[in-house]
Amino acid sequence: MRIPEELAEQGKKRIALYPVEGFVYGSGPEYAKVMLVGEAPGETEIGNGIPFSGRAGNELMKFLEIAGVTREEVYITSAVRSRPYKWGEKNGPDGTKIKRKYNRAPTSGEILAHAPLLDYEIEHVKAPVIVALGNIGLKRLIGKEKKVSELHGKLLIQPVLRLNGDKYEWTGKEYRIFPTFHPAAIFYNRRLLELIHSDMKNLRELLGNLPVNEQSD
Repeated sequence: MRIPEELAEQGKKRIALYPVEGFVYGSGPEYAKVMLVGEAPGETEIGNGIPFSGRAGNELMKFLEIAGVTREEVYITSAVRSRPYKWGEKNGPDGTKIKRKYNRAPTSGEILAHAPLLDYEIEHVKAPVIVALGNIGLKRLIGKEKKVSELHGKLLIQPVLRLNGDKYEWTGKEYRIFPTFHPAAIFYNRRLLELIHSDMKNLRELLGNLPVNEQSD
């Protein structure tokens, strides 16, 4: 499944004024076992155009294995498709300061700019469960007051937010939302690894207990 080029071009124009770079399409089958909604691409992803292909992506693949699904069976996307960056400095080989771009969290304006893209995917990808990876993805789906730390590993059945004009509104349809931590979170807090493993076991059980007609081919 791939979003229409017209929609992609619209997304690029809507976010052009923000400090972001590149553009990464969502990736995966239309009839997916799970739809994953992350935050935004990083340096690796904008280089090769493959979502979750960097360091965090390597961890994600390990987590998916625990959940009993492969990369080929899931649709992977994010709240923002361009890499939000900030300038910083690092020490060069000779001790001089070198300016470079670092990843940062997307702003609400950047998320809104690419909201129509995610709306399209939610509507067209046939996945029985949407997994929100981290707070950015979760808040985009079900509201800015929600926290992964409070909801991880739990199944939520409810409408999701959809952009209408310049404001979000709730969909008439309900979706299964499964929040968990973003894979990159373990780089800063290794204690989350055990919680994520537990979440993935819960997800595996959830997928196994779905009605047969709702399990993807």
